Amino acid sequence: MKHFGAEAGDEAVPWHAAAQRVTQALAATAVERDQRGGVPKAERDLLRESGLLMLSVPAQLGGLGASWRQTLDVVRGFARVDSAVAHVFAFHHLLLATTQLFARPAQWQPWVEQTRTQRWFWGNALNPLDKGTRARSVGGEGGGHLFTGRKSFCSGAGDSDMLVASALDADDRLLIGVVPTRREGIAVLGDWDNIGQRQTDSGSVLFDEVRVEAHELLRDPGPLSTPFACLRPLLAQLILANIYQGLGEGALAEAKAFTLQQARPWLASGASAANEDPYVLAHYGDFWLALEGARSLLDGAAAAFDQAWLRGDALDEHERGQVAVAVAAAKVASTRASLEVAHRMFEVTGARATTAALRLDRYWRNLRVHTLHDPVDYKVRELGDWALNARLPVPSFYS
Repeated sequence: MKHFGAEAGDEAVPWHAAAQRVTQALAATAVERDQRGGVPKAERDLLRESGLLMLSVPAQLGGLGASWRQTLDVVRGFARVDSAVAHVFAFHHLLLATTQLFARPAQWQPWVEQTRTQRWFWGNALNPLDKGTRARSVGGEGGGHLFTGRKSFCSGAGDSDMLVASALDADDRLLIGVVPTRREGIAVLGDWDNIGQRQTDSGSVLFDEVRVEAHELLRDPGPLSTPFACLRPLLAQLILANIYQGLGEGALAEAKAFTLQQARPWLASGASAANEDPYVLAHYGDFWLALEGARSLLDGAAAAFDQAWLRGDALDEHERGQVAVAVAAAKVASTRASLEVAHRMFEVTGARATTAALRLDRYWRNLRVHTLHDPVDYKVRELGDWALNARLPVPSFYS
């Protein structure tokens, strides 16, 4: 079976120009949009027009045929200038992959085809930790369900065309369905107003007896049912880690530009320019070292994920577990490195860099909000259990 992201090599590819154009457009308005918040409608439409919503889809299915490592490189590049749009773009690909991991080709391939022809943007209403949405069976065994309740942290739901939504049935079993965002009974609320990731539209979605047909439920093989299906949380973690890394690299680039162009040396430094101050140089050495180490781990984890993806249904638990260790290490490293850079960048730029006009604090705000997605301490514990006891991480929606 061919899977998303399994087609392209590492050679120069035609989507690079499109990714560059989108990156430049995002950078031009990122500061103003961070202040405004809300749904980045124009930027989402730009992604629709760019063709990049088909980036991770194999060429034989009408996609651009990127590997996951290549797709994640694009996500990281977007995150350097705009981590909110990078987030919703990456989750679009995660949700497309979710249908493939939890369903059979006869079910997910038509959705992919319609994504291509209708330029669908996919939004998230899954959030397995939120148990506020219930599913009531209608039509007997093998029939559809009615979803009712409120789902939180629904990133990218605003201006989406399709939603991947979850609910618990009468036996507390998790059901995941794919439905049009505009289906009767669905209300996407504009209630996301957090300090960071302000244009991810990660607020709430209300479901009022929303009909989810049997053929829209992802049941064969179903959520986290096989080692291959258990790649889903690892892809989600890789996406988050690459967004964090992009934010750290973006913060470093902004700090570097400010230090070289506007910062002044401290009077006791004896340096003629800020870029010759020994303490400034030491800070930049720390920043570069931390980010370079995280980048190496991320690239290795992405390569390992691509190999596991190509294994498909033949993937076994041990192989999946090895990828989980690599992903956890990359997630911890990118979290720590990027938070450190975003926090300490003002030590190498000075007081003038704190002007609200620049909003350089957005890097820390975006990181601080996003890195709370799931506690990094538990990733460190998983790594310790592997290092000491040779126990691989137990699959869940977060590991």
